Amino acid sequence: MPVITIRIGKGRPIEKKRALVNAVTKAVAETLDVRPEWVTVLIDEYERENWATGGRLHADNFGPGYGKDGVEE
Repeated sequence: MPVITIRIGKGRPIEKKRALVNAVTKAVAETLDVRPEWVTVLIDEYERENWATGGRLHADNFGPGYGKDGVEE
């Protein structure tokens, strides 16, 4: 029973998350030759102020809305 964890910046609409878990579930089920209902997908969402790359917070480095095309802050 595969368990997949995806970590993303907070704020994407539920429609995007539905599409994401659908695509990931299909890919994992086909690749591992398991039933889709055996695949669990967990989404961890992080505020930009709690995520850093290269020693800089994403909130400071990239600004609000970075990576969230079409999402309002």
